[in-house]
Amino acid sequence: MMTIRPEYILTLSCPDQRGIVHSVSGFLANHGCNIIDSAQFGDEQSATFFMRVHFAVEDAGVKEAALREEFAELARGMQMSWKLNDAHHKPAVILMVSKIGHCLNDLLFRYKSGLLPVEIKAIVSNHTDFYQLAASYNIPFHHLPLAAGASAEAKRAQEEKVLEIVAANQADLVVLARYMQILSPQMCDALKGKAINIHHSFLPSFKGAKPYYQAHERGVKLIGATAHFVTGDLDEGPIIEQDVERVDHAMEPETLTAIGRDVECVVLARAVKWFVEHRILLNGHKTVVFK
Repeated sequence: MMTIRPEYILTLSCPDQRGIVHSVSGFLANHGCNIIDSAQFGDEQSATFFMRVHFAVEDAGVKEAALREEFAELARGMQMSWKLNDAHHKPAVILMVSKIGHCLNDLLFRYKSGLLPVEIKAIVSNHTDFYQLAASYNIPFHHLPLAAGASAEAKRAQEEKVLEIVAANQADLVVLARYMQILSPQMCDALKGKAINIHHSFLPSFKGAKPYYQAHERGVKLIGATAHFVTGDLDEGPIIEQDVERVDHAMEPETLTAIGRDVECVVLARAVKWFVEHRILLNGHKTVVFK
């Protein structure tokens, strides 16, 4: 039986300075590691350096614990914020959806086809529309209803149940695949950096409800979709990915909606894939995405 060699993905950010790439590559070489691919970016505006390194451990005597402990010393000296992830590990993901299921269906298909390297642990919804779809993929479905105009207390109680599911499944990522509820500030804080939303608009234009109808009223010639991290500021989280499709004056809002849904699926799938491949680093209110 062939033994799978250990592979890791190192991501880091730190104040920009001389010798970062040299120090990191030298450390890996000295610890029996071979770099498979590497990408870096220096942001002049924030004077911050970002790096992603995918490497294999070729010396059987080098263990992960030692790598982490000894790299921590290097990181402290260069004021690095860093993570080391097992490249073979499939992150645990929870999908949230309401009554519009195109993004959910697309992600499930990509997952089942092996196009998304994830383990989908659960589907959470405030409606029951997709429990049969979840069952067809043998994925647990959690119906957590939330009545229209629910009080803040009721909303918080429902969100606590969501967080219990997140914790029980040790979820690395929560995907709002057209989950049409505004999360409370407490919920946003609890999921900071590990919740992605798909907004059916090319942000920062047309925030909030029915953006395709807003776009139609303005006579736009391009419509799009935006995948972004969830924050307490509605539709203003750091943007991960966007795409657009050309439209014209003859198209009704329903046509724009149909076109837009195709774009939403592609944009969200890209964002999820890049997240689980550890290609996204936060840079203040922006992101650095190593594609």
